[in-house]
Amino acid sequence: MPGLLLRLALGGVLIAAALMKLGAPERSRLALGTFGLHGRTGWVAWAALIVAEAGLAAGVVAGSDAAALGAAALMLAMAGAMGTAMMRGRAGQPCGCFGARSEVGGASIARNLALAVAFVLAALLPYEAPSTQGWLGIGLVASLLASAGLAVALLALAREIGMLRLRLGPSSALEIPSEGPELGARVAPVHRRVPGPRTELALAVFVSGSCRICRGLEPAIDSLAREPAFAVEVFDEDTDAGAWSAMSVPGSPYAVVTDLDGVVLAKGTFNNLAQLESVLATGQRRRVRGGAAVG
Repeated sequence: MPGLLLRLALGGVLIAAALMKLGAPERSRLALGTFGLHGRTGWVAWAALIVAEAGLAAGVVAGSDAAALGAAALMLAMAGAMGTAMMRGRAGQPCGCFGARSEVGGASIARNLALAVAFVLAALLPYEAPSTQGWLGIGLVASLLASAGLAVALLALAREIGMLRLRLGPSSALEIPSEGPELGARVAPVHRRVPGPRTELALAVFVSGSCRICRGLEPAIDSLAREPAFAVEVFDEDTDAGAWSAMSVPGSPYAVVTDLDGVVLAKGTFNNLAQLESVLATGQRRRVRGGAAVG
């Protein structure tokens, strides 16, 4: 019986991890950018993790020792990936392990290591398959728990949506004419590398070490940097103080879009990926229309 209870609990952990990724697909996929998985690769990795967690959960509950050891290997791999990310200075960034809010850190590594040990223990403990009545009882309890969990999740989701609406405000970035560089002015090119043949715009993103929003947006900024149409550069408040001063940046996170000649087309304070994309969209529209003076 202890072996069965342990397997049920661990299977529930795996299912919960898969459901949390499904509940926030975009944010969970972007979180994988912390480990260098962007774009299509990120989506493939996101789907593969969900399938692996769900499949291993079924195998663990069914009594498969191979599934339990496979789950232990998965937990160790995740712990190793987070350890590597921490050595690269990415502590505190999202990891997507248990939903979009999970972060890279010592606690997360310790959690995954503890789960790996638990899965190995589940494989070692004797497993007694329950009778038909036992399975029916387990199914009934699981259904009741799932119903209660679903009710709590719906309430939490409703609260989260309400809080997000209050925090995020409009979907467009805040462009204040008196802040940042003057629209239409020519500034020093913000792109530090030679743009490619398909590059149309340069995007300067201004961040600071004390800005939690900036850290959370790093995977999204990295994904934009992989788009051939944009030359993306990130300017830190401490290491790139000169660029901050030259652009009269009011705070972080802040974005400035220019053409490849350095003409400022759009700018604004942003708090999420949608608002950052709105700055780029404004820059593209003004570029096509012939300058920042056109709204």
